[in-house]
Amino acid sequence: MVEAAVMGAGAWGSALAKVLADAGNRVTLWARRPELADEINRTHHNPDYLDVALPSAIRATSDHTEALAGACTVLLAVPSQSLRANLTSWSDCIGPDATLVSLAKGIELDTLMRMSQVITQVTGADPARVAALTGPNLASEIAREQPAATVVACSDSGRAVAVQRALATGYFRPYTNSDVIGAEIGGACKNVIALACGMAAGSGLGENTAAAIITRGLAEIMRLGIALGAKPATLAGLAGIGDLVATCMSEHSRNRSFGERLGRGGTMQAAMAATGGHVAEGVTSCQSVLAVAASYDVEMPLTEAVHRVCHKGLSVDEAVALLLGRSTKAE
Repeated sequence: MVEAAVMGAGAWGSALAKVLADAGNRVTLWARRPELADEINRTHHNPDYLDVALPSAIRATSDHTEALAGACTVLLAVPSQSLRANLTSWSDCIGPDATLVSLAKGIELDTLMRMSQVITQVTGADPARVAALTGPNLASEIAREQPAATVVACSDSGRAVAVQRALATGYFRPYTNSDVIGAEIGGACKNVIALACGMAAGSGLGENTAAAIITRGLAEIMRLGIALGAKPATLAGLAGIGDLVATCMSEHSRNRSFGERLGRGGTMQAAMAATGGHVAEGVTSCQSVLAVAASYDVEMPLTEAVHRVCHKGLSVDEAVALLLGRSTKAE
């Protein structure tokens, strides 16, 4: 049993808090809004993000000092672009030997850092204390205890195993991996490819198109990952193609749903309104992923097409025509 703090009470943070509690750990869930923390403690539900009963063992609070007190495992479940700001205010309260687990999937826009790099820079923690948890993990399915697998990537095998044991339940199976770069690149890039899949579906294109996008999307993810030092096997596994398929094909994927609305001719503003005023992670990630790719001279045509649709006013039909009009070459 571990003392765990989950910092962020969105769908994914709440689902992981449930997994940890079901595995027999003591769990404190930090919520940004006091009224949400009170609601979770009173009803054992998170009505804003996750429509399932939460174990009564989960204690919610909006006080980060209280949430982090005594925690030996800290799961960081805030969006990638707000991780730095949150960590800056939390870092003094994090234990000196706590394992820090990133749940965010993205690359920081201003610095082009992966989330583990942001964590080490802000907290001063040794990189061996930082893990990334990633895989084909749709929060709503895991919360309903549908079988799922995930990857705990950490350069310290002992810490990876400790997190693995803390999360292992009858419905959630964690695997360990030492390739943090591969795990994080797979998680950051798949949201962009999911937007492309959604755009294609929204514009009426079928399964052949989806399969081509997923396959060629994986090819460009692997090109970038390998350039950064990732292991090909990581991207061929749960953290790569597994996460990519789940996010590209699921109706529960915010990125795919956002892309579908754009594919049906909706504006960015309309797509945001339909998702509660939130921008899908891939809309931001396509900018930072493309910038990293450019710095390593890696070609990512699907990512570039998504970027042009989301940020340059290109229509989905024009993006499809541009992709199909590229010069032919060997696979």
